[in-house]
Amino acid sequence: MRVLLQRASAATVTVTDPDGTQRVTGRLTAPGLVALVGVTHDDDASVAHLMADKTAGLRILSGVDAQGRDQAEASCLDLGAPVLVVSQFTLYADCRRGRRPSWSNAAPGPVSEPLVEAYVQALQDLGVHVETGEFGAQMAVSLTNDGPVTILLDSEELKKPRRG
Repeated sequence: MRVLLQRASAATVTVTDPDGTQRVTGRLTAPGLVALVGVTHDDDASVAHLMADKTAGLRILSGVDAQGRDQAEASCLDLGAPVLVVSQFTLYADCRRGRRPSWSNAAPGPVSEPLVEAYVQALQDLGVHVETGEFGAQMAVSLTNDGPVTILLDSEELKKPRRG
């Protein structure tokens, strides 16, 4: 699983319905994180939980905690910051050959949708307020990247020892 985290001061996801009506499916209600989530073939629920735990605890935010104290290096859990989750199979694009990316490393919808939902549920179980896009829809994602701070979490990299 790959999760591209962007620290954002604002964000929305809009979907256009077949009749042309636009609707917002998710938005950051306060400064927080936008999490673009890609799933590959060998991912499972334990990977979704690992990535959610890392997302919620990563100290890349700043703000005021529940006790009114300034926090320079804080997590979503420290600040009660929301996360906007958007499925993003293109995180597994293979661009090594030619000019057209291959998507063969991305898990198909029936595999990836439950794992994106497991990631969302794991964040919620940790106490994070989560908003979402709409799986499989053509989405317009608008965000104001704060910093800018953009970090790629890769479950394969998280499994490796830090040194050595």
